[in-house]
Amino acid sequence: MEHEQAAMEVELQEPEYMKVPPWRSQITLRGIFVSIGIGILYSVICMKLVLTTGIVPSLSISAALLAFVFMKGWNELLQRLGFVNSTFTRQENTVIQTCAVACYSIAQGGGFGSYILGLNKKTYVQAGVHTEGNTPGSYKEPRFAWITAFLFIVSFVGLLALVPLRKTMIIDYRLTYPSGMATGVLINGFHTPKGDKMAKNQLHKFTKYFTISFLLAFFQWFYSGGENCGFSHFPIFGLKARQQMFYFDFSMTYVGAGMICPHIVNLSQLLGAVISWGIMWPLIRNQKGTWYPKELPENSMKSLQGYRVFIAIALVLGDGLYNFVKTLAFTIRNLQIQMKRRNINTGVMQVEDGSLECSSDELWRDKVFMKDRVPTWIAFAGYTLFAIISIISIPNIFPEVKWYYIFTAYLFAPALAFCNAYGTGLTNMNTAYNYGKVALFILAAWAGKSHGGVVAGLVGCGLVKSIVTISAELMQDFKSAHLTMTSPRAMILSQAVGTAIGCVVAPMTFLLFYHAFDIGNPKGEFKAPFALIYRNMAILSVEGLSALPQHCLQICAGAFVFAAMVNLVKDLVPERFGRWVPLPMAMAAPFLVGGYFTIDMCIGTAVVYIWHKINRERAEALVPAVASGLMCGDGLWILPSSILALAKVEAPMCMSFFAN
Repeated sequence: MEHEQAAMEVELQEPEYMKVPPWRSQITLRGIFVSIGIGILYSVICMKLVLTTGIVPSLSISAALLAFVFMKGWNELLQRLGFVNSTFTRQENTVIQTCAVACYSIAQGGGFGSYILGLNKKTYVQAGVHTEGNTPGSYKEPRFAWITAFLFIVSFVGLLALVPLRKTMIIDYRLTYPSGMATGVLINGFHTPKGDKMAKNQLHKFTKYFTISFLLAFFQWFYSGGENCGFSHFPIFGLKARQQMFYFDFSMTYVGAGMICPHIVNLSQLLGAVISWGIMWPLIRNQKGTWYPKELPENSMKSLQGYRVFIAIALVLGDGLYNFVKTLAFTIRNLQIQMKRRNINTGVMQVEDGSLECSSDELWRDKVFMKDRVPTWIAFAGYTLFAIISIISIPNIFPEVKWYYIFTAYLFAPALAFCNAYGTGLTNMNTAYNYGKVALFILAAWAGKSHGGVVAGLVGCGLVKSIVTISAELMQDFKSAHLTMTSPRAMILSQAVGTAIGCVVAPMTFLLFYHAFDIGNPKGEFKAPFALIYRNMAILSVEGLSALPQHCLQICAGAFVFAAMVNLVKDLVPERFGRWVPLPMAMAAPFLVGGYFTIDMCIGTAVVYIWHKINRERAEALVPAVASGLMCGDGLWILPSSILALAKVEAPMCMSFFAN
């Protein structure tokens, strides 16, 4: 909050403060090109994280930083070459960031690591072809045409669902939207003399660590010529620990992600890895022949893999249900308060004599925010049009999904989107995955086992989750626009452009990974753990508890209660203690994947912690640049490595480790 006030004070002292450029000049051709570049690069990074761990940190601040760094560098280059270039404004910076985030958000939240991959044949086989609820033939292989068509249909609905409520959310209720506020404050800070000086330092750090990360990934490739070869399986804790998935894989993407993620997320993941791979799985493996047949392989759903999947599901559901109920109750309670006290937080403050004192700064922002309004009828007409298109087209893509399932989903989606967007504004927690799971269970049970319940549940989950996610993200962007005095009309158009690009880029990126690497292999690099989790949730909905291995129900019940109780304790204890209580949702991912990526991410969090102790101010300014450089360098190497894999070009050497 201190940073925000400082940024606003600087802004009020500027003579150009009230000269906001018209909305058409806020969207520029150069900005679109920069947005596409950032969006594509971050789509690759997000896709790698989605298909390996399933956990992606917030990259919006990093995208705003890259947008500023790239544009300032481009302008300085043109000036040195003698060309006259237009001024780079904070409004253009915001539009670029919004467009880039909308682009890579499709890769992050489009379901490529969950419900889309949960539909493919490999996940269908892993879930057990003889499992009663896993109906024969209930799979659909990923293809560019149907994925792109589906994403275009469901993604644009989310842009329109809550547009009429933007004034209510941003101005009337004054919801904070912490991520959007942080991005807006950061962009305001960039466009000051001090910010410009800091940006040069950030550019230097980004370039340095981008180069280091790319060259390190290139160097590692030479030693990866075979199965379990290379630095990605470096047994830093010994060979026995490596067998239990505890090793350092030298992935700068995970290290960078660990630098951005909160400390408690990384530590929770490490705790989950220790509990599962260090304690639970060895104990359950000792029950082989008693709890499950000896002849079954470990990757069978009736064997150890079943315990891994369903216990992870129990943690996810326990955490999700608790936060769903809490956020819903919090939303209803705050709405009641807002209805009773409509003058609270509207930029109007009541003084002791009862008169009203207006904040000129906030009122001016409100005026700019409401200037270029989008007609409500366009939002309603667009929502209705896309709903009709969905009702007609989705059953043609997925015959198991009946038109009345989609009609029902679109009927309730705006209310769910409002609840999620309001809760996100209060808590900064986008719980769209919980709404998606609710839709999954309802539609899978509604369709039933004999009528494609698994497919109907997965598709319904994707439909609702996309609408609810994008609506909340749009409100985050509106908060940034309000702080930087960017036109909402320019924001919606940039969001639409970014979404359209993302609906093409994300499937292409996914299919590049899908054909170049062994996606979904439990023993490979790209395990995609949530694909199997989501499919088994759908199977559980249509089959019931008979899908669980022996004694798994009791363990799952314990995990479910544990997740709920841990959240309750976190909310009840004082904040200084509650911030160290682990997050069950973060603990769940290592139950399937292993602990290797948590080692990388904890190294990232250790670097940030030490850096903050040495020089807090410098760390806050440079951590996003360093983390972005590490992630982008490693992410860029994925493109040439994918091409080499598709061309069947193997690395010339294999580095592996064996016991004496």
